[in-house]
Order: sequence, then C-alpha cells, then structure tokens
Amino acid sequence: MVILVCGCLIGLISFGPRSTFGFFLAPMDAAHGWGRDQFGLALAIEMLLWGAGQPFSGALADRFGAPLVLAAGALLYVIGIVWMAFAQSPFELYMSAGVLIGFGLAGCSFTLVIGAFAKLLPPQWRTIAFGAGTAAGSFGQFLFSPLAVALIDNAGWQNALLTFGAILLLMLPLSFVLSSPRQASGPREATAPSQSVVQALVEACGHRSYVLLTLGYFTCGFQLFFITVHLPAYLVDRGLPASIGGWTLAVIGLFNIVGSVASGYIANLMPKRYLLSAIYFSRSVAILVFISLPPGSVTTLIFGAAMGLLWLSTIPPTSALVSIMFGPRWLTMLLGVSFFSHQVGGFLGVWLGGVLFERTGSYDVIWWATIFFGVASAIINLPIVERPVARPAVSPTPA
Repeated sequence: MVILVCGCLIGLISFGPRSTFGFFLAPMDAAHGWGRDQFGLALAIEMLLWGAGQPFSGALADRFGAPLVLAAGALLYVIGIVWMAFAQSPFELYMSAGVLIGFGLAGCSFTLVIGAFAKLLPPQWRTIAFGAGTAAGSFGQFLFSPLAVALIDNAGWQNALLTFGAILLLMLPLSFVLSSPRQASGPREATAPSQSVVQALVEACGHRSYVLLTLGYFTCGFQLFFITVHLPAYLVDRGLPASIGGWTLAVIGLFNIVGSVASGYIANLMPKRYLLSAIYFSRSVAILVFISLPPGSVTTLIFGAAMGLLWLSTIPPTSALVSIMFGPRWLTMLLGVSFFSHQVGGFLGVWLGGVLFERTGSYDVIWWATIFFGVASAIINLPIVERPVARPAVSPTPA
C-alpha cells in the first residue's frame, strides 16, 4: 500500500502542472507576442521528446530500478519549467517547455510508475494499480487546472510556473520508495528464457497484436493533447469565459478518476481489446456531439465529464495487454515504445492545432481529425490476440 500511495502521488504531481500549460498560451502570447503556432510547436516538441525518451528511460528503469530515473526526470522537469517562466524568445521556449520538460516527463511520468508497480506488486494487484496510478494523474489535472487559473489571475503567469516548479521537487523523496524491485516469480517468468533489451524489442516489434495496440495508441495522444492545449483557447474564441476552460479540464480530471479505476476493474472482466475499442469509439461520438452543439457552459462541462470517463481509461487495458503478451521483465520499456506512438499523436495534435488555426482561423479540421482517428483505432484494436507470446521453455538444470 505504501508503494501504491507513493507511486500515485508521483503520478499526480508529475501530470498536474503539465496538464495546465494550455492556460499559459494567452498570457505568454500577450507578454511576448508569440502566436499559437509557436506556443503549440513548443508543446509539440515536448510531446515528441517525452515519447522518444520513454523507451530509453523505461529500459534504464527495467535494468537499474525506477528511483534514479524518476529523480533525474523530476530535476529536468523543474529546470525546464523555471526556464519557461523566464524565456524571452521562441527558441528559449522550445528548449525549456519543449526539450527539457519533454525529457523530464520521459523520466518521471506515470509510465515509469506503472512499470514499477508491475515489478513491486503481486499479480492480483497489478491491473487495479494501473488504474489507480492513471487516476492519480487525472486527480492532478483536477487539482492543478483551477489552481493554475487562480495563480495566473492573482500572482501572474511567471509566479504560477515557479510555484509549480517548487511543487515538482516533492517527487524526489517519493521516487526512492519505489526501489529494490523483487524479481517476478510467476510461472510465466520462471519458464521464459533470459532476454536482452534488443531481443525484447525485436520480439515485440514483430508481434502483430503489439503493433496494432501501438498504432491505436496514436489516437489517444492526438485527441488528449489537442484538447488539453487548445480547448481553453477554443472556448474563449466561442465567447465563453476563460474560467470555463479551467473548470472543464478540472472536470475531465475528476471524472477520469472514476473512468481510470473503472477501466482497471472492467479490464479483469471482459476482453481488453473490446474495452479499448469501445473507449476510442465513444470518444469520437462525444467529440462529434460537442462540436455540433452551440457553445454553452453547461454543454461544455457535460462534454468534459464524458471525455473524463474516457480520458486515460485506455492506459490500464493497454498496460495489461503488454504485460500479458511479454511479462514484466521489460514492461516499462515496451510501454515506452507504445507511448512513443501516443506522443507522436500528441505532437501532431498540438502542433497542427496551432498551425491550422493560424492559417484558417478555426479548429474545425482538427476536431474532425480526432473523430476519424477515434473510429480508426476502435477498428484497429479488435483483432488483437490476448495471450502470451510463444517462447521456448527453459530446460531444467540436471542435478
């Protein structure tokens, strides 16, 4: 329980400030004259490097343990967010909000926590723990979204970023609780031959179900990060107050606590591929209804609640499927590879959202793209086979 609580706190603290960056778009643009395309590119770089660094940080955590990787990532995150507060040019914004925070998140995000849970917790706890860790990140979004709005309004956007940097330092002592992972001892691990990191990658990349799962994960990033970064500005453009954007992201975070925990529970009761397919399809329906209705505070908050139930609920079944297919030995790294696809989607959603808005004055094309990708991922996940990869058993050593 101590491991679970500390891991969830890391997920909460790491995801909370990151989920609020959309609220800094307008004040930073007003202060420096940067367009939405430049701000969007900085956060898109962050998405991409977060994903690109995840397999490497995951491999290091699988090899040497999670605490040092988590601590190093937290420090990069803090340095990046402080530099972001004092950035004076788009290049500095790209380096701080993009490069440093991106690599920092690669080392301290909930993917590392989920990998640690898989190694430290008994098998019967794992899927529920995956859901709890994901829900903790959502609770961070719920807490930090209105906090960001309040800090920006009362203390200024720079002080808001510096406050978040101080809070992020709490991850350093928490990370060392996730140390000394015991070796997995289930029957699958006992009979599986020893694997190198290269062998694990080759095996996973040649596995059809893993490739389909990873392709489907692209949509999750595309939808989520476009909404996180651009929804506040989209709502202001439609005549709603900025506070509605803050409360909508908070509602998303609140309802995702329910959605993530429920997803972790339901994943034990039904085929995980069907659960994933239903989540992706339901997101597309929710987005279609939202953009078809006239703007309003109530409809926006209802949309936030619906998306919240589906927000990060893909993570427990996705993590469980990778664990079923390949076991826990290189789980953090393989989740990182899948997460890279997620972040490529996030990169395109954030960047194209800014670029197309500057060129067309509207987010319409991106909204329709989120609907299309949701339906495509719902179809892609259906053929996944939920069973361990076939490996030769290790012959017992003669006495």
